[in-house]
Amino acid sequence: MTDWSDRAIWWQVYPFGFLAAEPTALPADSAVHHRLRSLEPWLDYLIELGCNGLALNPIFSSETHGYDVIDHFRIDPRLGDDGDIDWLVDACHTRGIRMLFDGVFNHVGRSFPAFRDVLAHREKSAYAPWFHIDWKGEGPDSFGYRCFEGHDALVVLNHECPEVVDYVANAMGHWLDRGIDGWRLDAAYAVPLDFWGTVVSRAKQAHPAAWFVGEVIHGDYPDWVQEGHLDSVTQYELWKSIWSSLGDLNFHELAWNFKRHNTFCEDFTPLTFVGNHDVTRIASRLDDVRLLGHALAVLFTVPGIPSVYYGDEQAFRGVKREREGGDEDVRPAFPDGPDGLDPGGWPTYRLHQGLIGLRRRLPWLATARTEALEVTNKQFAYGVLGSGGERIQVLLNVADAEYRFELHGAAEVLVASDGSSGPGHSVGPHGWAILQPSD
Repeated sequence: MTDWSDRAIWWQVYPFGFLAAEPTALPADSAVHHRLRSLEPWLDYLIELGCNGLALNPIFSSETHGYDVIDHFRIDPRLGDDGDIDWLVDACHTRGIRMLFDGVFNHVGRSFPAFRDVLAHREKSAYAPWFHIDWKGEGPDSFGYRCFEGHDALVVLNHECPEVVDYVANAMGHWLDRGIDGWRLDAAYAVPLDFWGTVVSRAKQAHPAAWFVGEVIHGDYPDWVQEGHLDSVTQYELWKSIWSSLGDLNFHELAWNFKRHNTFCEDFTPLTFVGNHDVTRIASRLDDVRLLGHALAVLFTVPGIPSVYYGDEQAFRGVKREREGGDEDVRPAFPDGPDGLDPGGWPTYRLHQGLIGLRRRLPWLATARTEALEVTNKQFAYGVLGSGGERIQVLLNVADAEYRFELHGAAEVLVASDGSSGPGHSVGPHGWAILQPSD
């Protein structure tokens, strides 16, 4: 764990969508499109939101959406070039913004030069060991190969190949040398843990302050920290229980998951979120928009490193479809500047501001622990306890009537859905409150 990451609050951007890039790679003789510089007005926007980190999804040369990489050492010309990245790193660091790249190191596109060499020379290719090839397999190439989750366009790398280890370690080091602050490791769950242990350790030798977070959906999360030497992983279990407990009106699910979340926090500080580029947006996931504030109150009070997916802070809607191109609704273009956003989204932005502001004032929340104080299907009160004796209480009510929680002692309301500032443990219909106990 680095000395800065626990204080990070990320704003995540999918550049190919955000910047309205072409859906497929440009012809080889095309001019570079310097779209990355269009992020400038959004850097101040993310700071005003309360964030201090910019997490970029793939920006490397690729065939289509960024996850079919062709060259990990080249910025996709639909977005810019090395000069644009140097500018962006400097623009971020000047403003005190950390910068995270998305490393797609489990698989590559079919146009990746090493795989093209295999297509051309078959068994004689020096790059054949880079992949899992079945020379007797069937297919349009007259051989088979391992692909990622059934997608033929995504060719899985052989992570036991020493040349692949060197390639990935060199790619990580290259961009860390240019000033980025860390890596999100795409599909980390699909890669052998010892591979991550090797390449991440090598990167940290030269860049000890770099932060590495792995995309892990299922499994025993601490394994990726202990054996893979990552600093954090994505907390999908918490993500699911937040929207599911609100949607089903079943806070017992969230209370149970808090116990598991606490066990994870004993080993590392998870990356927490209610939305990202791969899932249905929280404003679409919840049937009752009045419960959006409850989801955010949880996100910004539980231990972890919060991440806000661009557009969620404006109550954007979008549904992830399980089909080709099914991500488009959750990866939209943004306007040239904040003034171009729909006015209807700014109340949600201000809600984020208030909760992120509270999080910034209480930095101990990142490494705190939670305890259930009162749980029913439609009400949930929990405490958040810091290692130095700090504490707050969070009250959630999704019922149609006011509810008085059976809590004792005076408390000051820090933030609440109705904006109240007086003491008390009553929460209105579909309301929430964050309290500071006074004794």
